[in-house]
Amino acid sequence: MDNPDPLGSIRGAKPPYKVTKYLSKLLEVEGIKKQFVPSEEELEESDDPPDPLLEEEHLVFPHCVHKYEDRILIYSSNVCFSNCRYCTRRRMIKKRESIISDTEVDKIANYLDSHPEVRDVIISGGDPLVLSNSQLKNIISRLRNQVEILRIGTRAPIVNPKRITHQLVNMLSKFKPLYINIHVNHPDELTDEVKQACDLMSDAGLVLGSQTVLLKGVNDNKETMLKLMQKLLIFRIRPYYLYSCDHVAGTKHFWVDNEIGIEIIKYLQKNTSGLAVPRFVEDTAERKIPLA
Repeated sequence: MDNPDPLGSIRGAKPPYKVTKYLSKLLEVEGIKKQFVPSEEELEESDDPPDPLLEEEHLVFPHCVHKYEDRILIYSSNVCFSNCRYCTRRRMIKKRESIISDTEVDKIANYLDSHPEVRDVIISGGDPLVLSNSQLKNIISRLRNQVEILRIGTRAPIVNPKRITHQLVNMLSKFKPLYINIHVNHPDELTDEVKQACDLMSDAGLVLGSQTVLLKGVNDNKETMLKLMQKLLIFRIRPYYLYSCDHVAGTKHFWVDNEIGIEIIKYLQKNTSGLAVPRFVEDTAERKIPLA
């Protein structure tokens, strides 16, 4: 999955260039290429923080973030199949590989025992699906009965659809209700291979939702966003959040004025089913702010 940059590596760019063999075949699409191939704009001087959401200030211990009263976020790893150039957690990517251990999972389970107000666990990363099926099963089985809602946030179906195997899906389906939040930003990411992966999950009773980031040069126009949201529904993925791009150091070239995002949502509301209209929000250090 680590590849020499076909357009020439940019020295010092963060995170390092990394795409799957599957994804490398889609890089001719400008809206996909821009998300994964480094650019010199990443190296521009910036006063923006590496952790604008202050997640690390809410770490109760390694791999566990308790920022909102009723939910916790688990860093399952700091590894992804492919590295997005606008990543909120790009600060974590160049550090030594870190995978959550069984001991740390037990520690989270004990923490939940003493915090009954937590009813929702989001397993994130990195990408949780870089873990083996047995590693995932250990996390999910340990936590499933302690909370009402269990979510997995992943890009795997989009950048490495072969990871969505019958074995994986059969294992996950034993822990329903289980919500799979899929990160997808451009309609051309939704290929036949991705549909096969999503069909496997949906047919097994897993609940699929999307998370999209509003990105300059990728999806910051009404037509692209309409096509993306309508195509998501065909793939049985319910549009959930459209995020304003986090102001992380090195990502300024992706930022879009929130007014553009609001106009896009208004356009969707007038031109498609409400099922295809996500909530447009800005994530902040304190909370998510609804914008449209």
